[in-house]
Amino acid sequence: MELKPIKNEIEYKAALNEIEALFDVPDNTPEADRLEVLVMLVEKYEAQHYPIQPPDPIDFLNYAMETRGLTRKDLEPYIGSRGRVAEVLNRARPLTLAMIRRLSEGLKLPADVLIADYELRHAA
Repeated sequence: MELKPIKNEIEYKAALNEIEALFDVPDNTPEADRLEVLVMLVEKYEAQHYPIQPPDPIDFLNYAMETRGLTRKDLEPYIGSRGRVAEVLNRARPLTLAMIRRLSEGLKLPADVLIADYELRHAA
């Protein structure tokens, strides 16, 4: 495969196949250099054709809780009372800037994910 910008799915799949074939090449070889360039080309193509949307802040918060073994009670220092935590996680109340700052600093969660817009549950 000639190294050039990837312009379609056929070239993309060919590049992926070549990356797979080169994956275990030794460092500091021409093959390793080729692998590095192919990965950059694939990343650029994927960014244009398969963009990853930022996660929903509440889904992300639930994921962080699950993967870190946190409970709703563990969020109280960052969000507020047990009722406030429930309101936020149930999408009845939005995260405030102060909550986002405390979650970001205290739990090392990325503020740029938490600050994104998300849908609240509408009252029935």
